[in-house]
Amino acid sequence: MTREPVTVRPARPDDVDAVRDVGARTWPPTYTPIAGADYVRTGLEQWWSHDRTVQAIASGRVLVAERDGAVIGMAAYTVQGDVLDLWRLYVVPEAHGSGAGHALLEAVLAGPARDLRVVRLAHMDGNTVARAFYERHGFVETHRSADEIGGPDNVWMERPVGP
Repeated sequence: MTREPVTVRPARPDDVDAVRDVGARTWPPTYTPIAGADYVRTGLEQWWSHDRTVQAIASGRVLVAERDGAVIGMAAYTVQGDVLDLWRLYVVPEAHGSGAGHALLEAVLAGPARDLRVVRLAHMDGNTVARAFYERHGFVETHRSADEIGGPDNVWMERPVGP
C-alpha cells in the first residue's frame, strides 16, 4: 500500500480534537525527559485546552499536516507587525521523518509569513531534535528566556523570510 503525500491546509473547526491529539501524542515523549511529567501535564492543560485550541483555529492561525486522511502535525502562529511568532510546530512521533514538519514550516513561510521580515520561535533548552530541525531550516539562536511554567529556558531563534 502506497502512502499518500503529506498535505498542509488551514485547520477547520472540526479539527479541534485532532489538533489537541497532536499535543497529547507529542508532549509526553518530547518534554517528560527534559522537564518532567508535571510540566507536561501543566503545559497540556494550559496551552492545549479545548477552548484555547478552538480560539486559535477560529482566528485562522493554525495549519494542519495530513497524510492518508489523518492529521499528523500542526503549526500555530501569531503575527505582530512584521514578525511571525511560530508558537507550535509538532508532528506525531510515528510521522517523524515523513516531511510533515518541513511541509508545515514551508507552508508558514510561503503563506502567512510571506510578506513579513522575520519568523521567530522558541524551543525548550535540551530539545536537541527541535534545535537541529530549525537550524537545518536557517534559524539561528538570538537569546534565551525563562520558561513560564518552570521548565528549562526557552531558546529563541529567528530567520529572515525569503531567500
